[in-house]
Amino acid sequence: MTEMLDPGARRAILEAVDTLRDDAVHTLERLVRCPSTLGNEHSALSEMARIYDGLGLAPRRVPTVPEELASHPGFSPPLISYEGRDNIVAVHTPREARGRSLALQGHVDVVPEGAADMWETPPYEPSIRDGRMYGRGAGDMKAGIVSYVTAFKALRVAGLQPAAEVQMQSVIEEECSGNGALAAMLALPRTDGVIIPEPGPGLPAMYSAEVGVVWAWVTVSGRPAHVRDMQAGVNAIEAANAIAARFKDYERDMNRAERIHASFHGVNHPVNVNFGTIEGGEWNSSVATRCRIGMRVGVMMGYTAAQTKADIERLVAEAAQDERLRGAKVKLEFKGFMADPCVFDMNAPIARMAKRNFAEVAGATLRDYPATGLTDGRFFTLYQDTPVACFGPDAQDIHGIDESVGLDSMHDITRTIALTMAEWCGVEKAR
Repeated sequence: MTEMLDPGARRAILEAVDTLRDDAVHTLERLVRCPSTLGNEHSALSEMARIYDGLGLAPRRVPTVPEELASHPGFSPPLISYEGRDNIVAVHTPREARGRSLALQGHVDVVPEGAADMWETPPYEPSIRDGRMYGRGAGDMKAGIVSYVTAFKALRVAGLQPAAEVQMQSVIEEECSGNGALAAMLALPRTDGVIIPEPGPGLPAMYSAEVGVVWAWVTVSGRPAHVRDMQAGVNAIEAANAIAARFKDYERDMNRAERIHASFHGVNHPVNVNFGTIEGGEWNSSVATRCRIGMRVGVMMGYTAAQTKADIERLVAEAAQDERLRGAKVKLEFKGFMADPCVFDMNAPIARMAKRNFAEVAGATLRDYPATGLTDGRFFTLYQDTPVACFGPDAQDIHGIDESVGLDSMHDITRTIALTMAEWCGVEKAR
């Protein structure tokens, strides 16, 4: 164990974070301007390389190679090619490694902005209103990334640096597969602890558990016809809806009290089945030929992604026998998340240390948060047995309209990470 941080060093680090506050806001603005949706992450990854270089760390590209990852239990079937979308990592090496090593990880990818005309200000033009920055990805999770790089920079401003290896990992596809996180994790040595500044539920919280997720895609090919002969056709849109309806009973069954893990007691409806995309049909006066729907199915502890995949296969096969689908062809694909659920160790030293430091700098408590979504933290816990502290700034309307992050909250998270890094790793004089 490293010793408690010297009070003078602690004060110097906090003062350094304060001097960097405006710099952190400007860095976040630059990252939010990067429209880093799936397949378009290059600008954000390039920005992270510049940021790491500015910290005096050599940025390194880590490719995501499906052929190398496919046999790993954490791998998910990819949606698109990984060419030109390498993860960016950087590693700080101390003069004398005396403390515990640490990984600081965050994802640069963001979900699509949705109906841009519904945003008060354009989604990729960061806007500050009433102490919050608005923009797609501001909360999920570019503010968290800015917090960890600013925390590292603050130690340098205070004349210090971590006395242990510190890895920084900027990854892709947290929002759809996690394969970027898996590739980066496997490319680097295992650390003694991990901090992921992922946003919580809009209040101070640390992830205590998270459901697993399976993504599936159902394509129905019907029999087209003119609407005057509608009865002679098979409407692919109606057939797809008939398949989707089968999952409502399944969702209710998966949320029965006896199926819910103790981590989620008190959480209403933790296992969700969501139909997030639909595309199909070609003309209002024609019976639709083809329809494709995309679904996201939650997985509770005690169950696995593989079991959920089998359930989806069974339900779709049963639905295909429905009289309403007679003559239709049904194709089922699994692309994107194939992720198992995860429970985090809230008694791990890194989690307890982060909670204590947050309470001291923010005057509030990081409550335990069992999440009905998921994070990249599962990889470190499930496949490396590495303790993870997953907590981040106050973000609102993530995946929605007018996503925002509280800048005071981002500052508190930065201070918390800076103190925790210094205490966890120990410190030495900066080069």
